[in-house]
Amino acid sequence: MKTIFVIGGDGFIGWPTVLNLSAAGFNIVMIDSLARRFADIELECESLTPICYIGKRIDKWQQLTGQKIKYLNINVAENYDKLLKSIQQYKPDAIIHLAEQRAAPYSMKSSWHKRYTVNNNVNATNNILCAIVESGVDSHLIHLGTTGYYGYSDVGMKIPEGYLPVKVNVDGVEKEIEIMYPPNPGSIYHMTKCQDAITFLYFNKNDKIKITDLHQGIVWGTQTKETKLAEELINRFDYDGDYGTVLNRFLMQSQVNHPLTVYGSGGQTRAFIHIQNSVECIRLAVTNPPSRDRVRIFNQTTECLNIDSLAKKIGKITGAEIRYYRNPRNEDLKNKLNFSNEGLLNLGLKPITLNNGLMEEVMTVTKKYKDRCIFDKIICTSKWNKDKEIDYKGLCK
Repeated sequence: MKTIFVIGGDGFIGWPTVLNLSAAGFNIVMIDSLARRFADIELECESLTPICYIGKRIDKWQQLTGQKIKYLNINVAENYDKLLKSIQQYKPDAIIHLAEQRAAPYSMKSSWHKRYTVNNNVNATNNILCAIVESGVDSHLIHLGTTGYYGYSDVGMKIPEGYLPVKVNVDGVEKEIEIMYPPNPGSIYHMTKCQDAITFLYFNKNDKIKITDLHQGIVWGTQTKETKLAEELINRFDYDGDYGTVLNRFLMQSQVNHPLTVYGSGGQTRAFIHIQNSVECIRLAVTNPPSRDRVRIFNQTTECLNIDSLAKKIGKITGAEIRYYRNPRNEDLKNKLNFSNEGLLNLGLKPITLNNGLMEEVMTVTKKYKDRCIFDKIICTSKWNKDKEIDYKGLCK
């Protein structure tokens, strides 16, 4: 039985990934410092869905399935020695790295949040790679990146999976070479993901570590087939202005009679993926390790959707009002996106795209727990430009 480390296994993507891989028969070692739970305390805003203590979650899974999950409380950005010893002890075949602060708005809240995001994310990645090298264990590192690596400008082309063929002139002769797609981060959070990509290039070149970097789109939905098995296994549902993802926010807002919060013109296009597909992509990466020749990069997304069109679709279904707020981000008023995603499709991914049934499923969850919603936490209060006055009650249009 192969042993898999899931670092960041208590999170929105991590927890359903842990269960999915455990159900598939892998021996799971779950590592998490519970930092996301402490962020709930800091922000005074919990998940809309009630999350059990980690021990209760794991015990319930074992009761239902007979599968054991080993849990280790390690902050991998700070406790290198404990991480190294764990790798030496369990000798994981694969390490899934989800242990990064994951929200762009949170990373932009203040100077402290910027520094925390950099310290946590960059150190976590470097520590994991160093520990793999020092341990001598042949672990395949799978990292959850972001399509935000590429930026959100309208480049007028299908964005490739990490590598870009370019033509250069060498002594008067045109030659084609392949380079990393130029990074274009839109926040401190996205900047750390771009720094990760350079770090991966080095460790793959110098130490021949097998690495898969998954440039993931915005995740929507909340439940997977495993988290639906019992109330104690329910997944997170973030709805606040810092951690809530846009489609989930819209669906929640429609159920609590809050206007759908469109920031800016709504002309922005984003990449999306359902959470069930997200965990399936990670499993496909685990079961199909790459060569050591170079870092393997997949665009982990199934469709691109326009924010304004998305809001209008949900408004039409639910009758919810749409309200346009001034955009706190530095970004284009509108853009188009088109991503290549052949890598995961070729491995067998069957895309789940936006449909009314799955949106209804999310709305059912939000309706059940809507009394846990704190209305004051819905609006995004992080600002990219501190010198620009933001009127959150004023209309952008």
